[in-house]
Amino acid sequence: MSASSDATGSRTGDGYPGITVSIVVPAYNEAATIERLLRRVARVELSKEVIVVDDGSTDGTREVLPGLEEAGLINRLLMHERNRGKGAALRTGFAHATGDVVVVQDADLEYDPDEIPRLLAPIAEGRADAVYGSRFLGMDPNQDVIFPWHAMGNRFLTFLSNCFTGFRITDMETCQKMIRTELLQALPLTVDRFGIEPEITARLSQARVRLVELPISYTSRSYAEGKKIGWRDGFAAIWFIARSSLLAPRAKPWKGAPPGWLQTGVHPR
Repeated sequence: MSASSDATGSRTGDGYPGITVSIVVPAYNEAATIERLLRRVARVELSKEVIVVDDGSTDGTREVLPGLEEAGLINRLLMHERNRGKGAALRTGFAHATGDVVVVQDADLEYDPDEIPRLLAPIAEGRADAVYGSRFLGMDPNQDVIFPWHAMGNRFLTFLSNCFTGFRITDMETCQKMIRTELLQALPLTVDRFGIEPEITARLSQARVRLVELPISYTSRSYAEGKKIGWRDGFAAIWFIARSSLLAPRAKPWKGAPPGWLQTGVHPR
């Protein structure tokens, strides 16, 4: 185990030949941003599979999505009949991923999909099994933070998670996580809500994988703009950090083979 800092949705793009990225987009009441987000994802120059999971939206999101699928912005559209939580939406998306690598891309435009090719580089080069995009490594010290207490809370939760996992990362709660598909689908994930973030991190630690962290840009939105995570989720995260680290189910040490693009001699870029 190690950690260090370092025009359609179809399978197009040649940024990393031989590698397909499954981009999992969990969506709950994101009618205001979902189309803009998917059009930005479409411009990412990678071979990609775009998977959108609607988690029981009630604001018109689920009515818009079939048209975006028909327009070619979505490769696979999955619907939850009721709101089950972000973790449940992600687990549904992960189970249907067929690419070589999976990355999470929230639908709210806080995270920039243009960062995805940079996050792929350590995995493509065989230096990592998972990559986290850190909002804190990439933060401009002069940037205004809408919720400074959120930043402080995230730093504390990351510190606590590091104490249990042995990782030395700066942003455990980041949503922009990229993981090799066969590794991700082997992790025993069970959490339905925002506790999925510490659970994924704990399972990667138990699997003894190589985790790399890279700086990313981040634009926070307000609650009026649709932000959903709150202080109750922060307290819940403390429980999920402890539970995922100490209680079953635990991930088994992962012994994955070198990725196929390295075995076949395909060298990215």
